[in-house]
Amino acid sequence: MKKKYTVGLIIFIILALIVWRLASNKHTLDKKKAPELDTAVSIPVKVSTAKEQPQEVSLVKTGSLAPFKEAKVLATAGGTIQQLRFELGDHVDEGQVLAIIDTRLAQLDLQKAESNAARLKRDLQTYTELLQGQAATQEKVNEIRQNYTDAANQVNQIKKQIADGAIKAPTAGTISEKLVEQGVFANAGTQIATIVNLSQAKVQLNLTEMEVYQVKQGQPVKITTDVYPGQIFNGRITFISPQADETHNYKTEIIADNKESAVLRSGTFVYADFSRKTTQNILLIPREALTESIKDASVYVVQNGVVHQKPIKTGVEFNNMIQVTDGLKAGEVVVTSGQINLKDGSKVSISK
Repeated sequence: MKKKYTVGLIIFIILALIVWRLASNKHTLDKKKAPELDTAVSIPVKVSTAKEQPQEVSLVKTGSLAPFKEAKVLATAGGTIQQLRFELGDHVDEGQVLAIIDTRLAQLDLQKAESNAARLKRDLQTYTELLQGQAATQEKVNEIRQNYTDAANQVNQIKKQIADGAIKAPTAGTISEKLVEQGVFANAGTQIATIVNLSQAKVQLNLTEMEVYQVKQGQPVKITTDVYPGQIFNGRITFISPQADETHNYKTEIIADNKESAVLRSGTFVYADFSRKTTQNILLIPREALTESIKDASVYVVQNGVVHQKPIKTGVEFNNMIQVTDGLKAGEVVVTSGQINLKDGSKVSISK
């Protein structure tokens, strides 16, 4: 009995040691997993508040060039393209034949239709004379006259189909797209090419509600572009939308001269100088707040002692200040000094 008691006591002690060891290991593991105390040091920075201020701004807008005229060349009759008389990049004149559709079957149909119409014309003349001699009825003459009219209309339709086999340029310009090759079949309405007319440059841009009342249709505008530094293209406002879009902007178009020595191509970004100055409330921040170039601008915004990097869009510069057109609101605090030590989420302390 005493021996059993001793064995049981030993087993109990062993189990207690195992449980204690397991608990000790769990405590050690929990301690390793526990988050370390935040010992990050706040980085001292200088800041400034984004503010809206009235500024006299020159009315210069960025726009893009669209073709003065752009036309699709369509096949007006179906058939195999027998001849293709243009290549990509060719200059063509209005009315120039660009392609020929195979109309040989239509020409055979025309011969049959003309022969039928000629026969009915003779019959009409014969029965008209018989009617005068009371040897034919008026109903028979009317029937032949109607048949002859239908045959003549058929002849005209086939002639038009043959004429439509010559596909002509609807406007002068340059072939910007070639969509078919010689020998392929084209249905009526198939687009075979696109013509772009760059004899003049059409600038498209948007004006804000405040800006649109500063300009008028017919007003001269100076167009410049980074592609041709120092060159000015003279233009005039040809269209101002009477209706604002969903963003309260007004679509505006300007037609400018396109110089042969410096051709402006469709899609090029340009600057339109309206030679007007307006006073506007614009959002400004110090120039030194930018962490990247103006084209890829971003700033560090301070919120509750932590910085967050925000991409922004910039506008014009005023001395050591720069306009923010998107990405920032008035009243937000931006870092102006100490950005080199920052990353998104860094803690900061504001120094004077």
